[in-house]
Amino acid sequence: MAKKRVIVGLSGGVDSSVTAYLLKEQGYEVIGLFMKNWHDDSVTISDECPWLDDSNDAMLVAEKLNIPFQTVDLSEDYKERIVDYMFDEYGKGRTPNPDVLCNREIKFDVFMKIALSLGADYVATGHYCRKAEFEKDGETIYQLLAGKDKNKDQSYFLCQLSQEQLAKTLFPIGDLQKSEVREIATQQDLVTAEKKDSQGLCFIGKVRLPEFLQQKLQPKDGIIVEIEANDATYFSDKEEDTSLTSQIKKYTYHKEQGKKVGHHNGAHYFTKGQRKGLGVGGTPEPLFVIETDVDENVIYTGQGKNHPGLLRKGLFVDKNEIHWVREDLKLPVGSQLKTKARIRYRQTLEDATLYQEEQGLYVIFDQPQTAIMEGQFVAWYQDDELIGSGVIS
Repeated sequence: MAKKRVIVGLSGGVDSSVTAYLLKEQGYEVIGLFMKNWHDDSVTISDECPWLDDSNDAMLVAEKLNIPFQTVDLSEDYKERIVDYMFDEYGKGRTPNPDVLCNREIKFDVFMKIALSLGADYVATGHYCRKAEFEKDGETIYQLLAGKDKNKDQSYFLCQLSQEQLAKTLFPIGDLQKSEVREIATQQDLVTAEKKDSQGLCFIGKVRLPEFLQQKLQPKDGIIVEIEANDATYFSDKEEDTSLTSQIKKYTYHKEQGKKVGHHNGAHYFTKGQRKGLGVGGTPEPLFVIETDVDENVIYTGQGKNHPGLLRKGLFVDKNEIHWVREDLKLPVGSQLKTKARIRYRQTLEDATLYQEEQGLYVIFDQPQTAIMEGQFVAWYQDDELIGSGVIS
């Protein structure tokens, strides 16, 4: 029988290097493919050019493992589907998650199609997550499970994958700890063994976000307003209102409500929960952004990470933005499900209840959550299986 062909997204990092090594050991025919995602000179991402070093490291790993290697240029797709989307979202005062999008739109769509056109049976990535499968009503159901290394679990970044994509994907390092991955790379004398984990945009590298955004979103002078923690907004008469809509309600502020404490150069450069970059000192507790108003160009802030303006019990996902990895578990309208959920990578899983209504999905947490941001993804789990996700409206 012919060996199954696997195309590995070799990023030039240690995780994808060890992924390629393990697959070769398991008897697959392995091909390394490096994705070049950026070369738009009208927008510089950083002074460094990490992709050159990364593609070089990926090539050296492929040579060492004696596997074919090539580079594919996906920069046009990346600009259109990720970067333009980011500018658009920030311009609207939302906070997108480019890593989740990059996986959905680039790695497991554009890249996967290229891999399959090259005769691949599977695509493999160096993600810390696992895949399982079982039969149900004569159909194979694929499960997306958290990585064994709880510190590195990356299932959240893959929360938008579909059954079709999972069917064609392998995650060889999902059962390993990061330390074990580095050990294997050292034993095999791979050039990436000691390489630091990349920070910043997926497959692009370091990005200084404010400078990046300023290249497309014009600076605009505005004021920073501080709202007191005992402001009347937080103590409405409707204490008894426990309806779903009241639990997800955002606070609305106006300039006269608080005191002016500083200036900024564009509300669209800031996100809820942000502490750095405000340039306002002298407060007993640090100031956090509790809301941005891009129409009025005002940033509202509050003191301390427990300021009531940062906390909310729940969130809403529009019906067009709900995604079930496990389509067989999809909730019918009017039903609910006890689950665990997170609203950002590395956040501990929190107890929550999903309520499926006609207009969309309400996710109500047992405990108030801090800095729920529109544009980010919420992902929900059963035990260590990620079963669905959605964009926070």
